Amino acid sequence: MTVKRSRPIVVRRAPGNPSQARVQLAHGVVRAALGRGGVRALKREGDGGTPRGRFPVRAVLYRHDRTMRPRTAAPLRAIAPNDGWCDDPNDANYNRLVRLPRGRSAEGLARADELYDLVAVLGYNDRRRARGRGSAIFVHLARAGFRPTEGCVGLNRRDMLRLVAELRRGTDIIIA
Repeated sequence: MTVKRSRPIVVRRAPGNPSQARVQLAHGVVRAALGRGGVRALKREGDGGTPRGRFPVRAVLYRHDRTMRPRTAAPLRAIAPNDGWCDDPNDANYNRLVRLPRGRSAEGLARADELYDLVAVLGYNDRRRARGRGSAIFVHLARAGFRPTEGCVGLNRRDMLRLVAELRRGTDIIIA
């Protein structure tokens, strides 16, 4: 029996601006922000680069206290107030969802701003994690004016809702 894979979603760097991108969705091409370091083949923790490659979408996370449950066929989880993502390469839970507070470095997912109100977690450096190769690579909401991210892909809210609606189990995002 063959398993039908869903169509990948492609993110391409915009011409002339290394921290801007175009994303091909079913309804058309939309604008996105990339990391301040542009797209990188060799991603390192803290370099501000968005990793190049093909990555499965592991899950969609959302702030149930600030947004409605999104329509998606991808695995879905509400963000709890004490959820975080470990970004300490020396921690055994590096690049994993963790509970806060912790003694080690971790980024809170229940942020005061809106960036993580809706998040698609990419399967980057998560199976056979390599220390220092980068963590918390997401597609999330963009800052005003599509200012650069720390290494993620940022979309406006309308386009992010459209993206998560297209996701299925097995959907990959290609960052080229």
